Amino acid sequence: MPLPILALAIASFCIGTTEFVIMGLLPEVAADLGVSIPSAGLLVTGYALGVVFGAPIVAVATARLPRKPVLVGLAALFVIGNLFCAIAPNYWLLMAARVFTAFGHGAFFGIGSVVAASLVPRNKRASAIALMFAGLTLSNILGVPAGTALGEAFGWRATFLAVVGIGLVSVAAIAWLVPSDVAEPSGGGLLGELRVLAKLQVWLAMLIASLASASLFAVFTYIKPYLTEVSGLSTATITWVLLLFGAGMTIGNIIGGRLADWKLMPTVIATLLGMALLFIVFAELGAMATVAIAIVFLWGMLIFIVVPPLQMRVVEAASDGPNLAATLNQGAFNVGNAGGAWIGGLAIAWGVSYASLPLVGAVLALLAVVVAVLSQALDRRAVLQTQPAE
Repeated sequence: MPLPILALAIASFCIGTTEFVIMGLLPEVAADLGVSIPSAGLLVTGYALGVVFGAPIVAVATARLPRKPVLVGLAALFVIGNLFCAIAPNYWLLMAARVFTAFGHGAFFGIGSVVAASLVPRNKRASAIALMFAGLTLSNILGVPAGTALGEAFGWRATFLAVVGIGLVSVAAIAWLVPSDVAEPSGGGLLGELRVLAKLQVWLAMLIASLASASLFAVFTYIKPYLTEVSGLSTATITWVLLLFGAGMTIGNIIGGRLADWKLMPTVIATLLGMALLFIVFAELGAMATVAIAIVFLWGMLIFIVVPPLQMRVVEAASDGPNLAATLNQGAFNVGNAGGAWIGGLAIAWGVSYASLPLVGAVLALLAVVVAVLSQALDRRAVLQTQPAE
């Protein structure tokens, strides 16, 4: 894989650490800024909303600009945003800094996917996207635990300053390694980017992404009470289980890229079916601690097997103007994150037990399968229509 993709992976590591490390620092942030832990938890929500709303705004604003300067600028935005987080004197300015930082998230991964795919032969495009996303998965194994430990030892502001340092490395790497003429914007400009949004396959791909994420977060949001109350694990053990989940994500990301280069939509459909089955097994056997731990690992692996192919699917479906669509797909994943957490909470409020909550995830995963099968059927129909009649 070309070195420019490594530069993108360093930036995605920085972005992933920025997004998730706050969850390990909530007590420290809440105590320092004089707010409750639930209020501090809204810093996670604020970031997610920043991704959803910022993605299309940034994509539209940069539609006509060369890709390399845009990527350098977005990486620099993360450096500035994390610096503001580190020096924020109160809760609301920290919230504003988090939202500001998140505005570049979706656009970076969207445009970065297009750039990564353009740097390799067609049969390796999904693997290139997977390598870029490897930084995101590694941030859950290395960045978040290290950032949490650093924040506990030296204060939460030290963690954000450390991310600033990593971000400066990513800015330099992109500026040095990414070619200046890479993945230039299409001749259609903004109108061309908007025109591809009329394609049904683009929206079906984003719907699959949202449903897949929702199936995960409907259960993962409540994984701590599930593992303690249903599986009987201690709080200390859960930290290691979540690290195992991150390891599964990293392995799944690599596998997903290679499988997607081979058979894209069959990979998506088979993986989503595997997720649905795993959720059902989780509901039936989750009380067994060893089974629960194994399932969490497989769960992390399966959810990230579908990420590279779904991102590649959007890039291919919107080939005439992929930057906006690929960026919106990152928003689709985050809509699924928020929607899944809401659906899971609603199910619990309606009386669904933690032990049965994985069945909610199974239903959402099966809905994603239905949409994926429909999308593949439309592909086949389009191929048949283009073949000359005998």
